[in-house]
Amino acid sequence: MRNRLLALTLGLSGSALAAALVLPVVAQESLLPEGFGTPAPSPAPAPAPTPSPTPAPTPKAGAPAAPKGAPPLAPPVTATLPGTDTTDADSEEGEAEEGASGQLKYDLPPGARRLLTRIGPLTPETGGLAPDAFGVRGQYAAAIMRNTSGRLASRWGQILLRRALASAIDTPATINGADLAADRAALLLRMGESIAARRIVQSVDYDRASQRLVAVAQQTYLATADPAGLCPYVPAGLAHGDEQTWRLSAAICAGLSGEAGPAGWAIGRVRSSGKIANFDILLAERVLGATGAGRRSTTIEWDNVDRLTNWRFGMATATAIPVPAELRASEPAYMRGWTVLAPMTDMADRVAAAPDAAARGVLSSEAYVSLLSAAASEAEPTEALAAQTETLRSAYRAANAVDRYTAMGSLWNGAGSAAQRYAALIATARAAAALPTGTEVGDDPWQLVGSMLAGGYDRNAMAWVPEVNVGTRAWGVLAVGSPRPLNGTSTGRVGKFADGDDSPDQLRSKLLLAGLAGLGRIDAGDAASAAQDLGTDLGRQTRWTRAIDLAAERREPGMVALLAATGMQGEWAKMPPYHLYHIVRALRDVGLEAEARMIAAEALVRV
Repeated sequence: MRNRLLALTLGLSGSALAAALVLPVVAQESLLPEGFGTPAPSPAPAPAPTPSPTPAPTPKAGAPAAPKGAPPLAPPVTATLPGTDTTDADSEEGEAEEGASGQLKYDLPPGARRLLTRIGPLTPETGGLAPDAFGVRGQYAAAIMRNTSGRLASRWGQILLRRALASAIDTPATINGADLAADRAALLLRMGESIAARRIVQSVDYDRASQRLVAVAQQTYLATADPAGLCPYVPAGLAHGDEQTWRLSAAICAGLSGEAGPAGWAIGRVRSSGKIANFDILLAERVLGATGAGRRSTTIEWDNVDRLTNWRFGMATATAIPVPAELRASEPAYMRGWTVLAPMTDMADRVAAAPDAAARGVLSSEAYVSLLSAAASEAEPTEALAAQTETLRSAYRAANAVDRYTAMGSLWNGAGSAAQRYAALIATARAAAALPTGTEVGDDPWQLVGSMLAGGYDRNAMAWVPEVNVGTRAWGVLAVGSPRPLNGTSTGRVGKFADGDDSPDQLRSKLLLAGLAGLGRIDAGDAASAAQDLGTDLGRQTRWTRAIDLAAERREPGMVALLAATGMQGEWAKMPPYHLYHIVRALRDVGLEAEARMIAAEALVRV
């Protein structure tokens, strides 16, 4: 019923409804080749691969055939790592019926209620980690989550952490399950992962939500532009939270229930208190107007608004109110992830936020390409977007391999910021994986290899090993990213790599050495000697290194993923090499070698 009410709210705004129809890319003519824009359903993610060699990929069932006269579609390429797809799972367990004042009343027998002893949507069978992945120290894990910024250097680190936080994990005896769920969801929100955060919030019955989870639930439903989702939490929010925003929420929920009188009374009381900006009250009135409970039309003007808060984002997005470009430009980084994942957002805003979201790991390669395809299918796409998608189409479907590679290079070298350059590699991942190995790609095709690994196509990247020269950047990316160690990998070859390293303070060479040592692909003693020659110390010990090493010893992959994220906050340019060494080694020790390889390869591509 709540979803029907929200549909009513959005349905009264024609532009919102039109925008909401864009995301699935249904019944639209894509400018990209078949299989893009409306990707075939992906199989359930498999458990993380083990360090053993992986078999050759097999064709996907039901793959679309190329039309007559057209160049062949990309040969079967399969990303071999779990968690690379962006899933929009907004299903809810249980049936609910509408009660008084917008509250929801569950009609479930006691045995069907969800327990707090295990919370999360992903199981090992659907790509999640084991229930004991975070160990038994609940307060410790929660404290780390609260102190992790969510701005991670590594795309693959974010993908792994999202997977860990969304797993169905056992609640340790030292913490309330709802409180731990709140900290998991809050960290996901800071990562820009609004949909995953909502799945965690919805894994706890609203009447079992703790005070902390009630506060996080408000931010989660704002992030997903779902005002109706706030309604079950209003009583608890009024009792324990920010009274004024919860009173506005109560007014909205009363309006969604058709109770115009209580809604108007609540709005008036908030306005008379003077404790909240009138602009935020006007946004609530705009939502009420969309439900038919408002008494007058509300005009929204952003002239005196200096920042985009969570409340303003959620209410404006829910009612399709355009946000000025200057406010979008100064919005927090995590809000760009929310923007991309909100289908009712203006398409131009979603496209503008997409490169950063893709580089962070919020969008998979397929989701990013599908979004660009949807945007280009609109009536009047911008000239820049039309040119970008035309080049992207050539990268996938040009008549010959050389032309496809040339188109890829145009995208890789034509982007502006660091995030846009890496997003271009992500967009071409499948095209790069499909390129024949005999294609002329120059002396150092590191961008080609990096593009494949950005999408998880490590087996396809392995086919290029005979084509690259030892000591080049492409060789370094393959040395840490390939499923099997390269023949002859040694510190001597790392030294040859360092001779051609143009990164500041030879950081790229230090990260290569750290990755190889963490994967166990070079001797520990030789690695220590080579590190000294490069002026770094991979064996440095800190509280963080001891914590991640102990988590690996206890075989706690969830805790290792969380601690790895804390060690990758910020930018790759400021990443200490010993951090990467401990991260890669710990992930390998707990059976997450594939993720360890992708993180190490990403470091060499992005530095």
